[in-house]
Amino acid sequence: MKLRSSMAGLALVAGLGLAVAGCGKVNEVRAQKAFKDGNKLYAASDWRAAANKYEEAVQLNPSNAYSYFFLANSLDNLYRPTRVGEPENDALLVKAIENYNKAAENIADPLWKRRSFEFLVSAYGPDKLNDPTMAEPIVRKMIELDPADPANYFQLASIYENSGEYEIAEETFLKAKAAKPSDPNVYMQLAGYYNRQGDFPRTIEALGQRVAIEPNNPEAHYTVSTYYWDKAYRDFRLKDAEKLDMVMKGLESVDKAIAIKDDYMEAIAYKNLLLRLEANLIKDPARQQQLIREADQLRDKAEDMRKAKNAATAAAAK
Repeated sequence: MKLRSSMAGLALVAGLGLAVAGCGKVNEVRAQKAFKDGNKLYAASDWRAAANKYEEAVQLNPSNAYSYFFLANSLDNLYRPTRVGEPENDALLVKAIENYNKAAENIADPLWKRRSFEFLVSAYGPDKLNDPTMAEPIVRKMIELDPADPANYFQLASIYENSGEYEIAEETFLKAKAAKPSDPNVYMQLAGYYNRQGDFPRTIEALGQRVAIEPNNPEAHYTVSTYYWDKAYRDFRLKDAEKLDMVMKGLESVDKAIAIKDDYMEAIAYKNLLLRLEANLIKDPARQQQLIREADQLRDKAEDMRKAKNAATAAAAK
């Protein structure tokens, strides 16, 4: 009798297992449909309806990690920074963070895992929760996932810089350069950091390193000239001799840009500005007039090029 009861119990469990398996399959199909419906609503920017569908997909099939990501992002899009402090609005971001975390933990695809981390960092950014202590470990995980990607170092350096940790910020920018020294952007980011810190010599040094790796890029030389002009024009602490030295270095850089690309409209316009500044800094009236005439010619040339470019764009749009 006991044997029969055991056998009956086993049969019951087996039958229940089949029923659960069948139910699981049905739920997977329903979850897939909810996910697809959510995608259509997401594409239409109907964030609330999309969130409801992704929520349904998550409940029916918790193993689909992409549902967590799109649920999180839909909620994130519903959140309004201008309504911070309102419980219903704040709850949207809390729930978005929860689901971004689940997506990051469960998505195997490196690209989507990274996107989950990126949106998590954004949620802790200045426009939302403004909590760099929570953002920092997430960015560190992103660096671990792809240590050769300088963008992650830039993000981490920005967190340190905004928190006043300037030495660590600089170290992190330098790590970005070490991670990918062939990338011109690492030098631009480093130059931007030094410029914000008021360290002009290191700013120019970083820009020069960029020029060294792409000497035939006119934009690299042009960029150097803009920094020299800006420093000479705006820094009233400089003596005229120092300003003139920077103007001459700026002219040297912009001439290199124009030599590489003779129709470089922006460089031509900037040379006009540099020549006018030079004219203001020298004492020889004849030389001043000569510089101003040359500047006028360059200004007119740049303006003609701008008009021609706009006309060509308008014609192509017809």
